[in-house]
Amino acid sequence: MIHNTIKTSRLILRKMDKNDVNALFAIWSDPNVTKYMNIDGFSQIEQAEEMISILSDLSEKGEAIRYTILEAKTNSIIGSCGFNTLDFKNETAEVGYDLDSGFWNKGYGTEAVQGLVDYACHQLQFKKIEAKVDPNNIPSIKLLLKLDFILEGQFSNDLNLYTKYLLDDQRKFPIS
Repeated sequence: MIHNTIKTSRLILRKMDKNDVNALFAIWSDPNVTKYMNIDGFSQIEQAEEMISILSDLSEKGEAIRYTILEAKTNSIIGSCGFNTLDFKNETAEVGYDLDSGFWNKGYGTEAVQGLVDYACHQLQFKKIEAKVDPNNIPSIKLLLKLDFILEGQFSNDLNLYTKYLLDDQRKFPIS
């Protein structure tokens, strides 16, 4: 079972819900935020409502979960992150994340993704986490490399695949 809340030192990652629509619309309509995402910047709030509904349906099926990122000290929504895919059979997941541009370069993205990685390793007992990143998205690549993801190769013409292995099969315990 997937937890609805993950806490880090400065953040609360809680399962996204329809009440987050206004704040997430503001983030997802910022072209700086969506530049490297697989969506075009939203122009109508209904697009954010639909996205939240789609993500909620995937969560109900156990195929994915998206968290709204809240800054703990202010309880303000500053982005979203989550597991774009959950493969319980193969003990793998793919992470995705976005952050309000006003909160870039403050370590929040790194902290959110580290929270997901820790959860996947210690709670879900997953073996690896993947992220698909546009090769031009240098800040996202730096974030992943800081968390010891490695470049596996090109996933498609416009995305590179980064992977973090969570269990060392020879030693049978998590590696940090």
